Amino acid sequence: MPVAEDNTNLMDLDAVSAPKDLDDAHRALVEVQGLLRKQRVIESVVHNQQSPVNPERQSLVEGLVHRQHLTELSAKLDQLHPADVAYVLESLPLDERMAVWDLVRSDRDGEILLELSDSVRETLIRSMDSEELFAATESLDADEIAELAPDLPREVVEKLASSLSLEEREQLRAAMSYPEESVGGRMDFEMVTIRDDVTLEVVLRYLRRFDELPDQTDQVFVVDRLDHFQGSLPLDRLLVNEPETLVSEVMNREVLMLSPLDDAYEAAQAFERYDLVSAPVIDPSGKLIGRLTVNEVVDVIREESESDLLSTAGLREEEDLFASVWESAKNRWLWLGVNLCTAFFASRVIGTFEGTISKVVALATLMPIVAGIAGNSGNQTMTLMIRSLALGQVNGANFRLLVRKEISIAGLNGLMWGSVAGLIAYALYYGSDNAWILGLLMVLAVTLNLIVGALIGVAVPMVLQRVGRDPAMGSSVLLTFTTDSMGFFIFLGLATLFFR
Repeated sequence: MPVAEDNTNLMDLDAVSAPKDLDDAHRALVEVQGLLRKQRVIESVVHNQQSPVNPERQSLVEGLVHRQHLTELSAKLDQLHPADVAYVLESLPLDERMAVWDLVRSDRDGEILLELSDSVRETLIRSMDSEELFAATESLDADEIAELAPDLPREVVEKLASSLSLEEREQLRAAMSYPEESVGGRMDFEMVTIRDDVTLEVVLRYLRRFDELPDQTDQVFVVDRLDHFQGSLPLDRLLVNEPETLVSEVMNREVLMLSPLDDAYEAAQAFERYDLVSAPVIDPSGKLIGRLTVNEVVDVIREESESDLLSTAGLREEEDLFASVWESAKNRWLWLGVNLCTAFFASRVIGTFEGTISKVVALATLMPIVAGIAGNSGNQTMTLMIRSLALGQVNGANFRLLVRKEISIAGLNGLMWGSVAGLIAYALYYGSDNAWILGLLMVLAVTLNLIVGALIGVAVPMVLQRVGRDPAMGSSVLLTFTTDSMGFFIFLGLATLFFR
């Protein structure tokens, strides 16, 4: 291959960059992909230009070129925020992911592991030995170690615990004792506490002793000598009041307090409702044991949204985009199996009315319309219901009212769009003796099936929540099964009555 032609290609690869309107993470991904592609092209060129006279020199040149590009890629990764590196790793195929991971500085491994999705994190941890994992995580705080602990080998967790101070070891034990999706499993131990009998000037002098305040510090917490929570002092009150004012005179005593056993998603909703940046976590005895911050809340909301999306589609768990075909296939088996069973059930419903379909062949072309429009309508109802349950807006007091409203909406939409479908069916089969019957049949079947879809859209999420399951789990599969089976049954059952 001519060298001049390859130089032109390399110039194009050097120019690879993301459009200006892409965010930093996406831009970083495009740049890393460009560097990987450039590395492959250059190494291919060097390899193809073999030196039969001096093979040792050829091998040396290839090694130098390889190291040069590894250095370039490593320098690029060093410039990226840990969250951006995590985004890049999640977006690369397995072989490229491992190559990039090997180039990340070991002192950054821990903070990058924290940013990764569970499935990708597990893949990278499996590729590391115990010494590498310990080196990657030994600089992390106790709450961060607790977040990674479920994915780390037991001996690494024990070694990490033994390397911590007594206070940090107790914090690690406390964080690991709470469920992962509880406030205690998400809380941060870095916080500033003061007493209520000191002046604001004393507080300011105390704060200046810190090299830097903990992240998301919008308030300092007021405790007594036994660390019992008394209230909080927002930083804006600290700055706008006279220095000689006592903390007790300006502190906020009406503070949202969280229990370590509270559900993290419910706490996240409170953060959204009251526009909070941080909130104290109080144990049953009233002691301040930690705080929940908005950065954790954002993670909780994102994870909950992703979980709902996956559950609605019938996926059992988060899936690595570049996992093996076998692993990805297994993740999708459960609800595909359920869907297969429900499809056979729907086919038997149709089989029951073979005689009716053989008399009026037009029924076979019209019945998918009845099932399809009801499925879409039911999906709208179900999405609204899942969201309302997640926000805690639906309970026993308003459930019946919601059911009546959704039935009324479905009935109105059924009459409107059923009439449209009926007119189209009449026009399609105009001139046939059965044209007007087919039109009337479409109106009745669409209306009744939309009502069925609305009932299922309300009932399935509510029942799942009552039995302690995710309201979104497989809901779309169950909805499709019901609207298909009942749609066919209603349509063909009415047709059997009309065409006797």
